[in-house]
Amino acid sequence: MKSTLEPLEGNKIKLSVEVDDAEFAKDIDAAFRKLALEVRLPGFRPGKAPRKILEARIGLAPAREQALRDGIPQYLAKAVREHEVDLIASPDIEITGGGEEGLVTFDATCQVRPTVSVPGYAGLRIELPNPEPTDAEVQEAIDSERRRHGTLTVVERSAAKGDYVTMDLEAHRNGEPVPGLNTEDWLYEIGRGWVAEGFDDHLIGTTAGDSVSFTAMPSGTAEEADFGVKVGNVQELVLPEPTDEWVAENLPEHDSVEAWTQSVRTRLGAMRLNQGRQALIERATTALAALVDEAPPEGMVDQELQARVENFVKDLQTRGISVEQWMSATGQDTNTLIETFREQATKAVIVDLALRAVAEAEQVEVDESDIESEYARIAMRASMKAKDVRKAYEKNDAVFDLVAQLRKSKALDWLLHHIEIVDDAGTPLDRELVLGHTHDHDDDDDHEHAEEA
Repeated sequence: MKSTLEPLEGNKIKLSVEVDDAEFAKDIDAAFRKLALEVRLPGFRPGKAPRKILEARIGLAPAREQALRDGIPQYLAKAVREHEVDLIASPDIEITGGGEEGLVTFDATCQVRPTVSVPGYAGLRIELPNPEPTDAEVQEAIDSERRRHGTLTVVERSAAKGDYVTMDLEAHRNGEPVPGLNTEDWLYEIGRGWVAEGFDDHLIGTTAGDSVSFTAMPSGTAEEADFGVKVGNVQELVLPEPTDEWVAENLPEHDSVEAWTQSVRTRLGAMRLNQGRQALIERATTALAALVDEAPPEGMVDQELQARVENFVKDLQTRGISVEQWMSATGQDTNTLIETFREQATKAVIVDLALRAVAEAEQVEVDESDIESEYARIAMRASMKAKDVRKAYEKNDAVFDLVAQLRKSKALDWLLHHIEIVDDAGTPLDRELVLGHTHDHDDDDDHEHAEEA
């Protein structure tokens, strides 16, 4: 087989393939064997009729037609691998010779993944929360723990924000009680804002025995209700004084206020650092995608959209939920859901193209050791042998795609090591601290298409 590649306009190429007569003769033999299973000849079991007898009965044309139908996809696949064509849609095939006799030739017009321009990718600036908590945040965490150990004390004064009031609550709409808003002796913290818009403001300044009436919009509704509140008493939450003795007694994992404070600071710092790490790749790829002006091919977006919808449906099914149940519970309709997935798919395609462009510009390469390491990683996660993973990828012609994904992953690593990472004040953050273990990101959901082979 011989093949040539001709670039065309609009992210297309043309593969011209010429099939050797000897090769195609084997395809015709295979076609006759297939036809022998379908054509019944007296005296022969299905599939056992010799080719000469079968050819004399039905002629050469049906076998040639079958050979073209079965063989052309295989020859096209060889040409695609030979020229490393990155197809993004099914090719349009035109048989240019050998349809009835003679040398078999055909052209395949292929839509390929476009190359985009990503100007300024090396100068990206990503803003993340500073992992170092402020003194106010540390104090708030400490006070939150103190509130858990606080005691309520009745006070003879007007209620203020942060106080607790015991009250009898009534709420009516058109003379009918509003469900969930009629209760007695309810202990409520002023400032929570749970009941209705402006509800807490009516409690501030009240004292034990006061009654107040007002109209407000209950939370989660779109119609006002008439409220009546009778205040039983007002209580203040008294927080314990943080001393070394109190810490040792109530927080046995610490022996002093200083040790407790440092532990809180470390815990908050770890939380903020993890939040930053989780946001880093999303913000970096979003910023990268924003540098791409070209619109992504609609076919690529449609394929990505379909994959996301299918994964979403499968995920719901594993949880025993139908799409209709999910939409009813969330209040979404089909069009809104599809548009949401389309936006995500469009961004994913743009990021794919942009990372490939970075890999090309920075001459990022994937060697055999990278591939072997990926086989081993997949094998470990799939409880398989690495050699079997390799066979699955080779059998499915998926090695080219795997290399592309690894190359994109390495391009993303390059990007994360070269962009500027700052906090909300513009202060540079420690890159190595922020990156942590983000080097082990997955770029294509474990390449499930090959693992399933």
